[in-house]
Amino acid sequence: MRAIRHSEEALKVALISKSSALVKQYESLDPGERLLMNEAFRRDSILFRPITLQSASDWISAHPEPTQDFEEFYRDPYRKKPTPQSNTIYIQAIGSFGESRVSTEEYVTWLKGYCEAFYYGMTVKLLAPVPVSVTGCSFRVNDNTHNLQIHAGDLLRYLKRKKPSDAFCIVGITTIDLFPKESWNFVFGQASLTEGVSEVD
Repeated sequence: MRAIRHSEEALKVALISKSSALVKQYESLDPGERLLMNEAFRRDSILFRPITLQSASDWISAHPEPTQDFEEFYRDPYRKKPTPQSNTIYIQAIGSFGESRVSTEEYVTWLKGYCEAFYYGMTVKLLAPVPVSVTGCSFRVNDNTHNLQIHAGDLLRYLKRKKPSDAFCIVGITTIDLFPKESWNFVFGQASLTEGVSEVD
C-alpha cells in the first residue's frame, strides 16, 4: 500500500500551470477567492487528501495516464464548453436505488445540489427517474459476481437520444453494474466527451 503525494510546487503547477498570465490571474484573486485554492497546496489539507493505492491492481497503477495541468485542460480543443444555448446539466436516474435508508429522490436532490456548487454558474435539472426496462439496453449476469449488469454502450446511446436540446450534458446514474464489452468484468462509468453524455454506477 502506498500514497501518492506531491510537493506544493507540483500542485501549484498542476492547478495554475506555469503560464504567467494564469499565475498573474491567480495572484489577483482576493483572499476569499484564494482560500479554497490555497487549501489544495497544503500537504496536510483536509480537502485534498493523498490518493492511497491498495495494490498493483488499483486503476492508477494498472492504467497509467499522462499528467495534465490546468492550462493543458483549458486549451484542449476537445474540451466541451457551455454556451447560452447549452448550459444545463441534466441528471437522469435509471432504475431503483434499492432498499437503502436514502431514497432515490433524496439522493438525486443531494447530487443536484453538489453539481450546482461544483459547476458554479451552470443550471442543473433532474429528469424523472426511469425504469431500466425503458432504456432498451442489453444485459448479462456476471459469471464471477452473479450480479445483473447493463451494457454501458447501450446506455450511452439511450442517453444521447434523450438529451434535451439545451443540454450541456446529460448524466445517467444507476446502482446497477455496468460492463463495456464481454471481455471486461465491469466498468465504473463511461462517457462521450464530444457528445456530452455520461453514466456512472
